[in-house]
Amino acid sequence: MTKAQMVRTRWGGIADGAQKPSGFFRVAERGGIFWLVDPDGGQFLSKGINTVRFDQDKIQNSGRIPYAENCARKYGSEDAWRRAAAARIVAWGFNTLGSWSDEAVAKAAPVLLALTPNLDLGMSFAWQTNDTSKDKLRQDFPDVFDPDFERHVRKRAAAMCAPRRNDANIIGWFVDNELRWGPDWRGEDELLTLFLSLTPGTPGRNGALAFLRARYGDFAKFDAAWHSAAGDWQSLAALTRVEPPYRRKPSYARNDRDEQRANRESPGRASYAADCDAFADEIAERYFSLTTASIKAADPNHLVLGARFAYPPRHGIVEACGRRADVLSFNCYGDDPEKNIDTYAVVGKPCLIGEFSFRAMDSGLPNTNGAGPVVTTQDVRAAAFRRYVTSALRKPSVVGYHWFEHADQPVEGRFDGENSNFGTVTIRDEVYELLTNAMTSMNAEAEQVHTAVTVTA
Repeated sequence: MTKAQMVRTRWGGIADGAQKPSGFFRVAERGGIFWLVDPDGGQFLSKGINTVRFDQDKIQNSGRIPYAENCARKYGSEDAWRRAAAARIVAWGFNTLGSWSDEAVAKAAPVLLALTPNLDLGMSFAWQTNDTSKDKLRQDFPDVFDPDFERHVRKRAAAMCAPRRNDANIIGWFVDNELRWGPDWRGEDELLTLFLSLTPGTPGRNGALAFLRARYGDFAKFDAAWHSAAGDWQSLAALTRVEPPYRRKPSYARNDRDEQRANRESPGRASYAADCDAFADEIAERYFSLTTASIKAADPNHLVLGARFAYPPRHGIVEACGRRADVLSFNCYGDDPEKNIDTYAVVGKPCLIGEFSFRAMDSGLPNTNGAGPVVTTQDVRAAAFRRYVTSALRKPSVVGYHWFEHADQPVEGRFDGENSNFGTVTIRDEVYELLTNAMTSMNAEAEQVHTAVTVTA
């Protein structure tokens, strides 16, 4: 079917009669290729932009929002900006507002725009606990052993999802964003050592200790691998911090051959690594079980889109997500997403890229803080977008891609210091024509590219 022959639904899906309307977004597999199906029964790919909002990015340590200041002068009001931004996004061929977007933009659009809200379901528990329990060590991952965790996710899902269970324009819910599943840019700790270093007596600390006691039984066997500063289980429980006896690189920087060699040279390290991996799998099973059940109980109509992995974690974590979520979502900053897609697709669920981007040196921004490749010019940036999306759509599991983000970041840096050329528009709301022209043509071709995928057995 050529672009000229395509008949589209109100949502932008392909209306070829292959799927029946259900009133909500769902997933389907056709000829070995995954699709979203829109509420009208159209075969749908979610083409989104993140952070479409007037008040994007305060300058760090400041109350100033340069993008909002510039748009206020340009448009006169936030509503006028919404209408202009929505019209542009639609003209560029996007059909979805990605994470952290102002949903009122969808209401201002000339056609229907889908939504993918982020619940922060698990991390909101950690943030709340950190804010209210100043005397306890902070949680860098939500304490899924705490009985209050299950109560929290059920209450939050009921509050955020249940009132919108009949909203047709919601594709589904992102559970969380970029959880810390192990060593990464935020620190060297494994999930196991993070939980072991929670405040003594807390559920997470007790859960980690119980896990180790069940694995080893005898403390001497445990200590032969861990070389702890304690002499028995009771002393271990009382330590302020349990220091990791070994360090592993993040999963995205880890080489299996080097890991195997290091473990052969040190049997204790091999035991430690196995402990960390098994505990991470247990945490993932509990986390995805509780969060997904909470969402489904509150809202049986919409998809659960997973927890937006920042990088491919160990396979057991991906499997735990795949057993519960309808779609696996992940952020993938790189030149080509193919390898990452393959990592997630093995669990047999559709995949959605929640963030990707390219930054250009000719933008005038520092590009010293922020993820993803830095290229030379806007022309190269536009070509990189086309190559990336084409590569993604040639994978049968991919059902969407969301660009990060709508507007450039402040030259002074946003709240976390990021100062990069991620935008489809400048901070003065000037359109990057080369990039958005590439987006327009690629978005128009997306369904054809995906339909043409060759599925191998």
